[in-house]
Amino acid sequence: MSSRLEERRAAYQRYKQDVKDRGKPFYPFAMFHDTVMSLVVVSVMVALACVWKFTVPEETADEAGWLGPLYKDEADPGTTSFVPRPDWYFYFLFYLLRIFKWPESVVLGTVGIPTILLVLLIALPFIDLRRERRLLRRPVAVVAAVLVVLSMGVLTYKGATAKEASAGEAGSLVAEWIEKANLPDEARPGAEIFAEAGCQNCHQYLGAGSANAGAPDLSDFGTQNKGVDYLTRYISNPSAFGNNAMPQYGAEGSSIGQDNIRKIAVFLQASKGEK
Repeated sequence: MSSRLEERRAAYQRYKQDVKDRGKPFYPFAMFHDTVMSLVVVSVMVALACVWKFTVPEETADEAGWLGPLYKDEADPGTTSFVPRPDWYFYFLFYLLRIFKWPESVVLGTVGIPTILLVLLIALPFIDLRRERRLLRRPVAVVAAVLVVLSMGVLTYKGATAKEASAGEAGSLVAEWIEKANLPDEARPGAEIFAEAGCQNCHQYLGAGSANAGAPDLSDFGTQNKGVDYLTRYISNPSAFGNNAMPQYGAEGSSIGQDNIRKIAVFLQASKGEK
């Protein structure tokens, strides 16, 4: 330990001498340059945002300004066509959610692995104290870096090319659901809406769909005997029942509508699991 400490002290003294003989120290010169450049970048972003906002005619937001039109249309929580996708630099993490399933191991994929990698990255300068920088003399570091790059590249590609189930594909499951769960005829309209409205983005039903954000499996939800009226009120406004994660499908402007919400409630009430 003492020899390593002496080596670090000697290296620091050589660095100070090199700075004195040939250059300027990182602080404050390089840090000042980085700070100025950061302020320039942020100022440009703020200026572009102001130009985009204030060059649109006040009479209407539909006309384009210098940098395009404003988008004031409210989001529709009941849309059946929108498929949420992350930005490209999160595709690797997006695909990890397909590998680690809720609730058994999703925390490992979303929190555990990224946190471990971040801690290792922060700790690396304190672990590796050698001054050797030639790649051929650092096989462990080179192999680790290559594996990380390849892993993120593969996960990013898989996340970018992963296909989501479309409404038509999901709708083809209705006949299978009716047969497996022995659903009555009055449950078919609600099953079709359930399959086409994107409910399977968060819920599973007889093995189909995804379990996200803690959303329950609805295959045998009817065994709870909540009743159609209760389910209709719940789907219309889940926040009134303490569920702030689920959208309010009964909100004004929703494309589902109260009639279709009741049909979904009839379908869920009739769902007693696979027979």
